[in-house]
Amino acid sequence: MKLETHYYNNNIVKAFLYATIFWALIGFLAGLFIALLLFEPKIPEFIFGNNLKFSQGMMGFGRWRMLHTNTAIFAFVGNTIFTGYYYSIQRILKTRVFSDTLSWIHFWGWQIFIVFTWITFLLGINTSKEYAEHEWPIDLLILFIWLIYGINIIGSILKRRIKHLYVSIWFLLGTWVAMAMLHIFNNLELPISVLSFKSYSIYAGVQDALMQWWYGHNAVAFVLTTPILGLMYYFVPKASNQPIFSYRLSIIHFWSLIFIYIWAGPHHLMYTSLPNWAQMLGTIFSIMLIAPSWGGMLNGLLTLRYDWNKVKKDPILKFFVVGIICYGMATFEGPMLATKTLNSIGHFTDWVIAHVHLGTLGWNGFMAFGVLYWLTKKMWNTKLYSVSLANIHFWLGVLGIILYIFPMYFGSVLQSMMWKKFNPDGTLTYKNFLDSVTSIIPFYKIRFIGGFIYLIGFILMIFNLFKTIKKGHFISNEEFKFVSTKKIEENKGIHNWLEKRPIQFTILSFITVAIGGFIEIIPTLVIKSNVPTIHNVKPYSALELEGRDLFVREGCNACHSAQVRPFRDEVVRYGEYSKAGEFVYDHPFLWGSKRTGPDLAREGGKNPSSWHYNHMKNPRSTSSGSIMPSYPWLIFNKLDISDTEKKLKAMIRLGVPYTDEYIKNFKRDIDIQSKKIVDDIYKEYPSLKEEINIKQIKEKKNFIPLEKREIIALIAYLQRLGTDIKS
Repeated sequence: MKLETHYYNNNIVKAFLYATIFWALIGFLAGLFIALLLFEPKIPEFIFGNNLKFSQGMMGFGRWRMLHTNTAIFAFVGNTIFTGYYYSIQRILKTRVFSDTLSWIHFWGWQIFIVFTWITFLLGINTSKEYAEHEWPIDLLILFIWLIYGINIIGSILKRRIKHLYVSIWFLLGTWVAMAMLHIFNNLELPISVLSFKSYSIYAGVQDALMQWWYGHNAVAFVLTTPILGLMYYFVPKASNQPIFSYRLSIIHFWSLIFIYIWAGPHHLMYTSLPNWAQMLGTIFSIMLIAPSWGGMLNGLLTLRYDWNKVKKDPILKFFVVGIICYGMATFEGPMLATKTLNSIGHFTDWVIAHVHLGTLGWNGFMAFGVLYWLTKKMWNTKLYSVSLANIHFWLGVLGIILYIFPMYFGSVLQSMMWKKFNPDGTLTYKNFLDSVTSIIPFYKIRFIGGFIYLIGFILMIFNLFKTIKKGHFISNEEFKFVSTKKIEENKGIHNWLEKRPIQFTILSFITVAIGGFIEIIPTLVIKSNVPTIHNVKPYSALELEGRDLFVREGCNACHSAQVRPFRDEVVRYGEYSKAGEFVYDHPFLWGSKRTGPDLAREGGKNPSSWHYNHMKNPRSTSSGSIMPSYPWLIFNKLDISDTEKKLKAMIRLGVPYTDEYIKNFKRDIDIQSKKIVDDIYKEYPSLKEEINIKQIKEKKNFIPLEKREIIALIAYLQRLGTDIKS
């Protein structure tokens, strides 16, 4: 036996801790901004006035929603995960992190990725796919950073001084292999050229929808859930000074969770054009998820079973307890929403928003706060500056969550009831979609207040941590001693054997998460009967394709679905329910997951082109009480068709049947279609023609004809929607 002295690297932990605090603040502020826009849509106009048309859409709601979700998931929770794991794996494995250099490449690479996310999303460069909106160069950057992270953690595991891999490491390995697989397959896209950010998903319509929600649901699983569970298994025992309740339960929890979770994605697509067998699998496995999820919750809570008095006094344990309870609530609610009955009520409403924020603010947020408080005390070798402030933060956080989620629950039930209500004569009671919007605005205001209270608590935490750091002394390279021994441990079973073999463990984890994904997705990709063709469905014209890209750029699918479900109220309100064959040329799919505005699947021909023009210019001029912000830059900007030919050729490579002759003459086709739309607008809205003529005289050479502007392309796309199968 030999006593050896080694040093943990706390510098990388400190860097990720600071990044977590910074991006959490930015993410919360972005969330408050879009929550405010939902009942004060004129805020951008108030700030910028007439200059809003020069903003190039940087204040657009859809773009800020993407920023908020990605900052919350990848910046706040992502940095929390790296903070917790860079600290915990060194202690669990009794080794310094594998490479300090790789650690810093990982740190700066991740922060650069987040900064690029902000830049590109503000500029409208995105793919529209929820939680995966990044264009292909950033997807490659993410993959590179994730591989660096994997090399670093697996390298640390291979040079460990403790043979046995603790449960936190299991969740770390499962997360790493699952997210690598999900990211690669979901983000297979075809760039229109190597010099352009623009790309199209290689999947179309139903296939793209299934692939996206296979990824989207499991981004929740393997970013917002499994790695945080791994941190729970480390930090809850450490903070409470109690061993984890059950080792055997942790084994069942881990393997059943990663196996079942990967199947549940289709529950986001209930009653859609997705094949029924895939929807059924999503429901079955979602309900099965309750067992392993609650097993993990009970394992965390029962760890504290002997010391509830300590929980009452220690704010860190309070955060952990409520965070775990929120996890249990969210993982019960999610499977219930996957049942057809509740899904028919909750989907497309604010119930989904409440559900997501119960997990993010309650589970992720409270676990993160507990970890940050605990790590600050440990690494700066001091006591918390103010336990009272931490307790105030806790209660403000709890109050903020309650005021956030419960108004959304009440509003969602009201929304659904209003959408589905019929008069005795068979007509819709609330035919105007706006009736349901205006009725829930009070709930949006209460939700904003809840978010603001939650933010105030977080700001108190920042102050508390800052003062704690100021009075402490940071331990940069923390010394630890290890007794080297050649003692051979007995083999206590298959899992004990597996826990000593990280490579085999990682491979088995990959196989476990891959099974469900491949069984669900491969048949949808290769069996044609899953997506029957419809003869009348034709590719988009060049102008409509450009308009569709503008729709994606502005994130319009964040508020408008494009999927009519086979419900009586939806068919009466919108038209014929959606068919799988309608979307065979949609790269990517744009079904949406929320109806802040009405569904657009059958929008074509419902309103005149002049209505769409005025609606984008000032939504309240056509729809009194609308909460949609205005889009003056679409009316001001010239349509850029310099890449249209490349886009059409990319579509051909993806199987869209454009002809060589059409590509040769696409500019003429654009001119003909745009001129027709402008002529229709002038007939319907004669005063606009006079207004445009006056501007032409005033602006002279700088004047852009109306038919050359972005708004016309967007109108072309909207007027096309659903027309292929209309009788």
